[in-house]
Amino acid sequence: MEHPRYNGSLYNEFILLGFPGFEGSERLLSAPLLLVYLTTLIANFAIVLVIAPDPSMHHPMYLLICCLSVVDIIVSSAVVPKMLLSFLFDLKAVSLAGCLAQMFLVHFWSSAESTLLLAMAVDRFVAICNPLRYAAIVTGTALLKLALFALVRSGLTVATLVILASPLPFCRTNLIAHCYCEHMALVRLACADTSLNSTLGLVFAFTIIGFDSVCVLLSYWRIVTTVLKISSAESRSKLFHTCCTHLLVILFCYLAALFSFLTYRVGQVPMGIRVLLSVMYLILPPMANPIIYGMRTREIRERLLKRFGGRGIKPQVQEVASVTS
Repeated sequence: MEHPRYNGSLYNEFILLGFPGFEGSERLLSAPLLLVYLTTLIANFAIVLVIAPDPSMHHPMYLLICCLSVVDIIVSSAVVPKMLLSFLFDLKAVSLAGCLAQMFLVHFWSSAESTLLLAMAVDRFVAICNPLRYAAIVTGTALLKLALFALVRSGLTVATLVILASPLPFCRTNLIAHCYCEHMALVRLACADTSLNSTLGLVFAFTIIGFDSVCVLLSYWRIVTTVLKISSAESRSKLFHTCCTHLLVILFCYLAALFSFLTYRVGQVPMGIRVLLSVMYLILPPMANPIIYGMRTREIRERLLKRFGGRGIKPQVQEVASVTS
C-alpha cells in the first residue's frame, strides 16, 4: 500500500494506522484504553509509594515488586499516551527520530521487565526451596548485579536493533500498520535488504524472552515439587494459588511477546490480531502486575489499606519466605 503522495523520495515522517480494521471505532477504543492506563498508573504508583519510603519494606522481594511497578509505569507511558492522542485527536504522525526513540523505550523496558519477572521467580524458588540460605543468596549485592545485568543486556540488544534500523531507506510507504513503532512494523517499510534486522530481532527475542521463560518455568517446577512435599494441605493450597497466579501472568506476557515477534515472519496471521496481541502484552500486564504481585501480598495490602484506606491496621512484616497471598 503506497502513500498517495509517494514520489520515490525517502520518508522521515510516518503515520501510525492504529488497529487495522477498527479505523471507525478508534474513539470508542480510547475509553477502555484510558481506563486501563489510569488503573495502571494509580495501582503502580500506590505500590511505589508504599514500598519506597518505608525502610522496613526494603526486603528483596518487595524491592523487586517496587522496581516492577516503576518499569510498568514507563512501558505503559511509552505507548498509551501516543495511542490516545492518535485515537482522540487524529495525531497519528511521528518523525523517524521519534519512532526510533519509542521503539527503544518500549523494547528496552519490556526486556528489563522480563528480567524482573525472572528475578522474582528465582526469589520465590530460593525462599521456598532453600529458605535457610535465602539471606545469604538473595542480598543487596545480588540485586545490584541483577540490575546491571538487566540494563546491559537490554541496552546492548535493543540499541543494536535501533542502530541497524536508523540508516535504512524508508521509501516504500510511510504508513505503519500498528499503534506504536514496533521494530518489524517499521523495518518492513524499508526498500532495502532487512534480513539482518529480522534475523537479529528474532535471535534477541529468543535470547531474552526464550531464556527467561525457560528459567521461570524451571523455577516454578522446582517450587511445585517442593510444595507437594509440604504436609499441611492449607499451606499447599495457599502456595499453589499464589504460584499459579504468578505463572499465568508471566506465561501470558512471554507468549504474547513471542507471538508478536514470530507473526511478522509468518504472513498467515491477520494484521488486526497481530497488532491486538502486540498491544495487549504491553498494556495488560502493567495493569495486572501490581494486583497479582503487590496487592495480593499481605504486608503490602495492609500498608495500602493503612495509607490510603484510613484503617488503623498495624502490619507485621514477616520473613520474606512467608510472603503469600
